[in-house]
Amino acid sequence: MTTSRPKHLIKRTLWSLLALALLAGIGFYLRPVSYLNAWTYLQEDLSGIESSSVQVAGHRVHYLAEGPANGPVVVLVHGLGASAEHWSNLAPYLAQSGFRVYIPDLIGYGRSEQPADFSYSVRDEAAVVVGFMDTLGLKQVELGGWSMGGWIAALVAAEHPERVSRLMLFDSAGLDVPPTFDTSLFIPSTTVQLDQLKDLLSPQSQPIPAFIARDMLRDFRLNGWVVQRALATMLTAQDVVDNLLPQLKMPVLLVWGSLDRVTPLSDGDIMHRLIPQSQLDVFAGCGHMAPIECSAEVGPKVVAFARE
Repeated sequence: MTTSRPKHLIKRTLWSLLALALLAGIGFYLRPVSYLNAWTYLQEDLSGIESSSVQVAGHRVHYLAEGPANGPVVVLVHGLGASAEHWSNLAPYLAQSGFRVYIPDLIGYGRSEQPADFSYSVRDEAAVVVGFMDTLGLKQVELGGWSMGGWIAALVAAEHPERVSRLMLFDSAGLDVPPTFDTSLFIPSTTVQLDQLKDLLSPQSQPIPAFIARDMLRDFRLNGWVVQRALATMLTAQDVVDNLLPQLKMPVLLVWGSLDRVTPLSDGDIMHRLIPQSQLDVFAGCGHMAPIECSAEVGPKVVAFARE
């Protein structure tokens, strides 16, 4: 009996582990987006990236922070429908070069609060960025923004120039230029639309497994109203920055993917002309997702600009 009991316990343990693995597999199949997000958050924790939240104008704003606490500060602002994690390929270049990098989730996105009574306009999100800086006591920063985040960053730089020592705009929106694509693709409701959005964003897009696509569409059904509300305000063109860009005095870096179909390179050329002191770096073969897909080329350029 003394020899059979350990064998019995081992057998029960193995069956329990098998059952847990089966349940985890079923859970991943049914809700892969949640599982992938949890894995991403775990990797951030294990790599030492700080995850925290602050209150800004009565709303909880989540943010990531990495790099030495006493380093020069960089704040990065994500785009429409994105989150702080979209900077995960580029931010390490800055953090490893001695910069303290803060990456907030804008209100309504990522792990920040999603209030029903918020406008989600670029102007109100710009106020959130300034409030975020105020809450953390960041008097002056190097500010970067991507796509809609570039629009937001440009507004902050134009209206609070004393707070921004350098400005970095990545495939930025914000000009009074009508989109040449179907903006409803940002809230896809079918796998066909999801594939079209994927191809719109990236010339290097890969097929999405059917079970992941299904869960992504579920997430769009739950949270797409935030994107829809933001888009509605942006399409009014009431907060465009065409007249503000020539007023900027700080150094400005424009980063553009040559194959961007969302904010095409022609937009980057316009911004470059409107900002005399700007530097335009174009990355061949990259699309709207250049900070992710072309980070090996973009990262060193950004670090060199931030160090000047």
